[in-house]
Amino acid sequence: MDVDDWLADNRTSYDKVAVSYAQLVTDLLAQAPYERAALALFADLVRAGGGGPVVDVGCGPGRITAHLHELGLNAFGIDLSPGMVAVARRDHPGLRFEVGSMTDLDLADGSVAGLIAWYSLIHVPDDRLRAVLAQFRRVVRPGGPLLLGFHVGDETTLKTEGYGGHPMKVRVHRRQPAAVAAWLRESGFRVESETTLTSPESKLGAIIFGRREP
Repeated sequence: MDVDDWLADNRTSYDKVAVSYAQLVTDLLAQAPYERAALALFADLVRAGGGGPVVDVGCGPGRITAHLHELGLNAFGIDLSPGMVAVARRDHPGLRFEVGSMTDLDLADGSVAGLIAWYSLIHVPDDRLRAVLAQFRRVVRPGGPLLLGFHVGDETTLKTEGYGGHPMKVRVHRRQPAAVAAWLRESGFRVESETTLTSPESKLGAIIFGRREP
């Protein structure tokens, strides 16, 4: 698959569903105590490292960015979809949201104290994932924490409809935690924790904590 094709498909699809998607996920964290605990731990790790800006990559409508802000972090969000960014700015005025791609982050080297990708890597093809993780390593300062959330499995499915019945064309890649952890280590992160769980966020999800090696 051509890189431009999957990026364009994701951008167009999420532009279409941005408003309905935001409505559907707005209360998910309230029903997900283990995910809230993971986000709170991430916030603690950022503060323990001296604090600083934190980026939510693939932020969608900004709910995780806003939650991190409520936890006291200087959090901002980046998303490929201008429609999603518009909804995030509408729903969370005062917070910073930008249009951008995780394949080429417009951030300086070592400029963020931590990075989170909350179920946003699920649309990245396997052959592009290492390049994305290299971008993550580049922008996180040495020793900074990384938090990933993703769906667990071994298959890729094509999603053609969703979030209010709107047409979509996105591929959902489910992965095993061990494989993602191996890719992280290859990309210069130390893996500190791997957890699988079932919740409103995912029928079978995984959360991995990593730390950017020097």
